[in-house]
Amino acid sequence: MTKFSDLDLNPKVLKAVEEAGYETPTPIQAGAIPPALAGKDVLGIAQTGTGKTASFTLPMITKLARGRARARMPRSLVLCPTRELAAQVAENFDTYAKHVKLTKALLIGGVSFKEQDQLIDKGVDVLIATPGRLLDHFERGKLLLTGIEIMVVDEADRMLDMGFIPDIERIFSLTPFTRQTLFFSATMASEIERITNTFLSAPERIEVARQATASETIDQKAVFFKPSRRDREGSEKRRVLRELIESEGDACTNAIVFCNRKVDVDIVAKSLKKYGLDAAPIHGDLDQSQRTRTLDGFREGSIRLLIASDVAARGLDVPSVSHVFNFDVPSHAEDYVHRIGRTGRAGRDGRAFTIVVPKDEKNFEDVEKLIQKEIPRVESTVKSAPAAPAAAEDDTAAPAASEKPKRTRTRRPRKADKAAVSDKTTAPEKAAEAEKPAAADVAPATQEPAKEAPESAPEQAQPQQAAAEQRSEAPQSNKPNRGGRSRGNSGGGKRDNNVVGMGDHMPEFIALSFEERRAS
Repeated sequence: MTKFSDLDLNPKVLKAVEEAGYETPTPIQAGAIPPALAGKDVLGIAQTGTGKTASFTLPMITKLARGRARARMPRSLVLCPTRELAAQVAENFDTYAKHVKLTKALLIGGVSFKEQDQLIDKGVDVLIATPGRLLDHFERGKLLLTGIEIMVVDEADRMLDMGFIPDIERIFSLTPFTRQTLFFSATMASEIERITNTFLSAPERIEVARQATASETIDQKAVFFKPSRRDREGSEKRRVLRELIESEGDACTNAIVFCNRKVDVDIVAKSLKKYGLDAAPIHGDLDQSQRTRTLDGFREGSIRLLIASDVAARGLDVPSVSHVFNFDVPSHAEDYVHRIGRTGRAGRDGRAFTIVVPKDEKNFEDVEKLIQKEIPRVESTVKSAPAAPAAAEDDTAAPAASEKPKRTRTRRPRKADKAAVSDKTTAPEKAAEAEKPAAADVAPATQEPAKEAPESAPEQAQPQQAAAEQRSEAPQSNKPNRGGRSRGNSGGGKRDNNVVGMGDHMPEFIALSFEERRAS
C-alpha cells in the first residue's frame, strides 16, 4: 500500500501531514500527486469526500517552497466556486504549509478590498479566490496574473452550475500559457470537457470512481410522502423531517438539511428551533461574517443541525457529519451526489434521507438513473395530517381551510354609495322616520307633481314641457341616468325629481323659433 512517504513530497510537508494524523493517501491523492510533482497537467475526477483538496495542496506547497513571490504577482492561483470552499482550502494550506515559509491571500466577497489589497501588495505565493472577486481586483489594477506558475480549478462542475464558466475562460486567458493546470471535478459535463480540451495540455487523467457515484459507506433512504392537501405540504413535510430526526435519536450527532430555496432554509430553521432542536441557517443571502460563525459553530459542535442551500453542498469538509436530510429533491441529479457526500467522508459511515412528495418523483427518478441504483423506500410515519391541529402546529403553516384569509383590500366607493355613507351620521333620525305612517313607502317621484312652466314662457315651449311630463310619469327603467345625477337615490331603481333635458330651467331663448331669434 502506498504511503505519503513514497510520494516524493517535501520533508517539511510530510512532517505536517503526519502531525495532521494522515499516513495513507486516498486513491485520488495517490494518483494525482506524482504527475502534479512532475509538472504535468492533471484532470482529476472523483466523488466528493475523497480528499481532492490535498491532491493539489501537497504538490503545490512542495513546488512553491523554492522561489520568492513578487508584489501584485502571485505565483499560484486556486479558484473555488464559493466563499466557504475557498476558506476551507486556505485552512488546508495553513495545515500543510506550517513548516514552510509561504504567504497566501484569500480573495472572497464580504471582506474589505483594502485588507486584501494590502496582502497582494506584499506579494503572495498562493492566491485563493472566487472568480468574481478575483476579476474585481484585476479590473481595479491591483493584480497581475502573468506570474502564475500553477493554476488550480476546484469543483469545476459547481462552477458550471453557478454560471462561472465565462469568468473561468477569461481568467485562463489572463494567465501565461506555460502554467501548470490542475483541474478537479466530481462530474464531467460536456461543457467541462470542452474547457479541459481547450486549456489543458496533454493532461494526466485520474478517475478513481465512476462519475456521479455516491460513497458506498452512505446508507441512503427515501421517504415518500403525500400531503393531505396542497396548502399543507410545507408544514407536513416539516413534521416528517422532525420525526426522522427524532427517530434517529442519539445516532444523529449532527446533520445537514438541504433545501432547494433560500426562503425554505429560513422557514425550516425557524420551525426546528420552535420545537427545541438546535438549528441554524446558512445560504448565500446571509452576511459573510454570519455564515462563517454558523459554519464554525457547526464544526465545533455547538450547532447540531445546519439548514443549508446548495451553497454548502460542495466541498465543505466537516468529517464527522453523521446524517444528511434532503428536505427537497434537488432539481439537478448531480447535486444529490454532492449533498449526500457531506456524510460518510474519509471512510466513515453515514446516513442520508430524502423526502419525496408527488411533484418531486420525476426528479427522484433522474437521481436513481444517475447513480444507477435504486434507493430503498421508507414508510412515512406521518400518514395524513389532522384537519386543524396539523396545520396550526407549525408557526409557518398555511391557514386552515375553515379560516379563509380575510380580504384587506378596500373598495373605492361609488357615487351611489356616498349617500349611504352620509346616512350613517343621521341614524337616530332615520329610526324616527321609520316609525311614521307609510307615506315614506310611496316612491319619491310620485309624491311631488311636476311643476308647470312659468306663464311668461313662450307658447312654443308648451309641447316640449308636455313631453317632459309624460316621460317623468312613465315607469322608470333600471338603466342608469346618463343625462344627470339622481338625487337621493337609495337603491331600488327609482329616482326622485328625474330631470330630462333641462326641465323647468330651460332658458327662454331655446324655445324661440329661428325667425324670432333672428328678429331679436
